[in-house]
Amino acid sequence: MKQIRVLSEEDIRRSLLRIAHEILEKNRGLEDVVLLGILTRGAYLAHRLADFLKSVENRPVPVGKLDVGPFRDDDKRSEQDLSEIPFDLRDKIVVLVDDVLFTGRTVRAALDAVSKRGRPRAVQLAVLVDRGHRELPIRADFVGKNLPTSKARERVNVCLKECDGEDAVYIVHLGE
Repeated sequence: MKQIRVLSEEDIRRSLLRIAHEILEKNRGLEDVVLLGILTRGAYLAHRLADFLKSVENRPVPVGKLDVGPFRDDDKRSEQDLSEIPFDLRDKIVVLVDDVLFTGRTVRAALDAVSKRGRPRAVQLAVLVDRGHRELPIRADFVGKNLPTSKARERVNVCLKECDGEDAVYIVHLGE
């Protein structure tokens, strides 16, 4: 399989910094804003976004981890919920954070997981990569990079230092 690096460590850093500024601008600050990273890589990205937001606004942003496994509608469903959300979601502006937006099914499961925990004032979506090919009417509010891909012949791999030892985004060509 051939893979091409499309985002470097610096590209990822710049994208997350831009997304942090967009979150601040859209919400006119951080009042009632919380970040929920979708496990696994979305959780790491949420913590990085929180660090950028704190450096700009000089105040911490609550960050949680959201496990969508129990809420999936496919064969990836699991019974154990590994979410860690140490704050109430009611009346908050919840920013869901994920690495790649593809069909929209993970985000649909995330919305179900959030609604089970209370009713936020608003839910927004931040993704590092949007590769298109939606199967549900879902769109991201904040996107690091749009990467049009072939649905059947290409895959997007996001590598993060916290779990992969490097920061990079690759398009992997699966062959003909």
